[in-house]
Amino acid sequence: MRATSEASLTAARERFTPILDAAGDGARELGEQIFSVVDALDGSTSLRRALTDPTRSGEAKAQLASTLLGTQVHADVVDLVAGLARARWSADADLAEALEEIGTTAVLVAAEARGDLLRVEDDLFRLGRILANERDLRVALASTDLSAERRTSLADQLLNGQVAPESQVLVRRTVGALRQRSVTTRLAHVADLAAARRQRVVASVLVATPLTPAQVERLGATLSRIYSTEVHVNVGVDPSIVGGMRIQVGAEVVDATVLSKLAEARRRIAG
Repeated sequence: MRATSEASLTAARERFTPILDAAGDGARELGEQIFSVVDALDGSTSLRRALTDPTRSGEAKAQLASTLLGTQVHADVVDLVAGLARARWSADADLAEALEEIGTTAVLVAAEARGDLLRVEDDLFRLGRILANERDLRVALASTDLSAERRTSLADQLLNGQVAPESQVLVRRTVGALRQRSVTTRLAHVADLAAARRQRVVASVLVATPLTPAQVERLGATLSRIYSTEVHVNVGVDPSIVGGMRIQVGAEVVDATVLSKLAEARRRIAG
């Protein structure tokens, strides 16, 4: 998003956060209702444009949103969408993107209210690692040749009821809606949102062989000192990296694997 849309999203998030916090476990239902609004926007270019048209007054757009939603969703969701319609957007697609973010946050708030936010974060990370290593499954879950119902059914089979309820909702949403992004990228983004909700930085670590709990704890302590904040370490195992480890914190990557060192040596030899 550009600056105008980011500012509108930030303002809406600040207004809606107290409502989500008060809703507690009920925030999940609000999130799913918000997702239904996103689906309507994704399915209608004319609706997106009508709600973001800069030549129309904010009140006119807010009234249109209220009229269209009526009693189909909770009053708080109606107010949220109406407020977003009053705001300014750099592109009409940004309205749906902003609602998607707030809907995702709502589901995470529900997990937090039940004490399951860390579990959701771990669920999403583990699933991301599975998909990174299983190309056929990753392709199937992102295939537009399959119906949304078929993709969510595949996700349900994969999860097999072994994750938090909110993880199930978010994974089903990711593979069902797709919204022009890769499944693994979206899952990583949602896991980052969960970490931010817990005010922790996430380090994704790849190693050739599993780390012991003590090693994970020491690594987390070291990274926490480096970044001056608590760092939660998610560890994935990938034998193809041979040895060492690859650490990613946000956009920053430290690749200390054997393969990366060999590649660097080859580049130096080649001049």
